[in-house]
Amino acid sequence: MDPGQGLDGVRDILVGKGRVLWIGHGPPPQEPDKVLQGRGLVVSPGFVDLHCHLREPGQEEKETMASGTLAACRGGFTTVCAMPNTRPPVDSPPLVEFLKDKASREGLVRVLPVGALTRGRAGKELVEMEAMARAGAVAFSDDGHPTGSRIMRQALEFSRYLGLPVMDHCEDPELAREGQVNEGVVSLRLGLRGMPSQAEEAAVARDVAVAGLTGGHVHIHHVSSQGSLEHIRRGKEKGVKVTCEATPHHLTLTEDSLLAPIPYDTNLKVNPPLRSERERKALAEALREGLIDAVATDHAPHSLVDKLVEFSRAGPGMSNLETALGSLMALVHRGELDLLTLVARLTIGPARILGKELGSLKVGWPADVVIFDPDREWTVDPQALASRGKNTPLAGEKLKGKVMATLVGGKAAYLDPSLKLEVPESRKAKI
Repeated sequence: MDPGQGLDGVRDILVGKGRVLWIGHGPPPQEPDKVLQGRGLVVSPGFVDLHCHLREPGQEEKETMASGTLAACRGGFTTVCAMPNTRPPVDSPPLVEFLKDKASREGLVRVLPVGALTRGRAGKELVEMEAMARAGAVAFSDDGHPTGSRIMRQALEFSRYLGLPVMDHCEDPELAREGQVNEGVVSLRLGLRGMPSQAEEAAVARDVAVAGLTGGHVHIHHVSSQGSLEHIRRGKEKGVKVTCEATPHHLTLTEDSLLAPIPYDTNLKVNPPLRSERERKALAEALREGLIDAVATDHAPHSLVDKLVEFSRAGPGMSNLETALGSLMALVHRGELDLLTLVARLTIGPARILGKELGSLKVGWPADVVIFDPDREWTVDPQALASRGKNTPLAGEKLKGKVMATLVGGKAAYLDPSLKLEVPESRKAKI
């Protein structure tokens, strides 16, 4: 399945020197050294994650480049965009270069740095966007911190000039007022301060308007509200350069999960909060129709001390690189989404936002490949996760859909024990 080429059928793929060399039927144009049998499985371009927290530098107790990229390849992701809310924040060219060097030495997948939007992520002074872009930043975001209107206008003017997206965590702080969960019946039952969806929607409306004013490209992080989707829809209809992503947890979980089986489970504390079933269904429909351009994990690993506290003090976010596919396949198995569309939103959709030759198996492009079994059932064991962040609300859950192999640049970064690279019989005979 390669939505970028409109491919959905039985094919063989030949890769070599890190590139896709051939896709077709019958014998390949040259004899392979090794063969990986994928009969009965789905082969697609490697997944591209626009929104991932690898925590380096400064928070290695939560995640490292090595552990985070191992989790990524086990989840089928061959490219991840590392968010800049590290310690210190990635707000200068040397820090962008540090991240790239760290990834080249320790990363198992392609890591693309997202630069901070403002110095220190303090929201007061724009970073040197052009210099950071030259150093390798692929986008800019103060993720976790809402962006003021003046800074957003300046950033989007540079975005138009640089051709890079500005990614925004959309939240009106005065409406959000330190809310812990979605504002509604569940927040009342739990006695927790609620965050209304309008806190997100007001910021989305502002971003769409400023993108229309400047001609820059704004990308909305982790959209969670039906109202936000309508602002994005109207912006797209007017030709505004606005894109958006949704997370696996906002597409598959709701605020009701906070009531049972474990009330006040801090692993379900995320920002924006899990919304109602009505909002979840609206997100799934928007993903199906293409209004939502991409699925992004917002992988947010935390240490035990971040989560084993009162709900109001717990760090927001969940570890989900390795469970993303299994979670999302529930939409396919329930008939809310077809498999080809899901693959598109995990591959060519995010790749187009970045403007990179990724997310497709076109001949000559990087041989980033994921092989998965859409029907394989497996049980989530937090202690078995490669990520240092064991903070998943899916512990003990049975998921249907599992990554079996991940190739990055033609090399096997992950192989399920049931699969093996084999020497073809014709080559064995020659040996």
